[in-house]
Amino acid sequence: MDKKLNILITGGAGFIGTNLTKALLEKDNKIFCIDNLNDYYSPEIKEKNIEQFKDNSNYQFQKIDIENLDDLKAIFAENNFDVIIHLAARAGVRASIENPSNYIQTNIHGTLNLLECIKDKDIKKFIFASSSSVYGNIKETPFKETMDINAPVSPYAATKLSTEAICYTYHHLYKIKMVGLRFFTVYGPHNRPDMAAYKFTDAIINDQTIEMYGDGNTSRDYTYVDDIVLGIIKSIDLENNFEIINLGNSSPIKLKDFINTFEEIIGKKATIINKPIPAGDVMQTYADISKAKELLNWEPKTSLKEGLSKLIEWYKNNNK
Repeated sequence: MDKKLNILITGGAGFIGTNLTKALLEKDNKIFCIDNLNDYYSPEIKEKNIEQFKDNSNYQFQKIDIENLDDLKAIFAENNFDVIIHLAARAGVRASIENPSNYIQTNIHGTLNLLECIKDKDIKKFIFASSSSVYGNIKETPFKETMDINAPVSPYAATKLSTEAICYTYHHLYKIKMVGLRFFTVYGPHNRPDMAAYKFTDAIINDQTIEMYGDGNTSRDYTYVDDIVLGIIKSIDLENNFEIINLGNSSPIKLKDFINTFEEIIGKKATIINKPIPAGDVMQTYADISKAKELLNWEPKTSLKEGLSKLIEWYKNNNK
């Protein structure tokens, strides 16, 4: 990315958005961040996330909900963006089962509102976040972008699959160049507090119990946030029309081994409570990243132990 760009990031006060904003500002791009600062987890955490950018003249923040089409239209009427990076979404598989309508409103209708705003604009690239959850409980591994994946097992996964479909439709109708990135269990500094990596860090350090679902043999393709950010940035320069690309570590870790790695780094044993696997959870995720390697010249650089060490260090520095 040689040219400095004017970039809109939706959901920019969240976990991935914060890390992405930092990296893009370091490259002297102009960042317009929108986020509704909702209470899925503490809004104060998101406000603290973006505090570091407030004095940067290349950074602008506006509290906006993507479900509000009029507010979005006003943003696009006043700004000319080169690139849109759409991260805003209701996250969390289990919460989507409790409140599916919220997920449909934000993830599908919110995305549709954004697409309506850009369909007649000269946008060089629209990059949107999808998820490994779209693969459901497919047995074949590793997960390839070409697989038939019409069996999502949670409302969250269904909304992400629907988002991919509606984005393709707008690409087809309006020739918007798009990249959809399927993220695989991202972790690292600024992690959402509802995610396992943060919860395990917090619990083990503070001698609290952690919940282990099932027998510990479910597995996830844990991917460090800096690697995800690099994949997003590389997508900006990709010469393409429409692509769906996996971004994962391509090295699944069993839950029990994940917990063991925390214990090793922190130097404490976890106090574990066994719980049944919740409805909507998948048994495994495993990214085939050959497409990312080929199109983006991207592959993950961060080992699990290195990434968790950085997360734990960040946690300690921010919870004194």
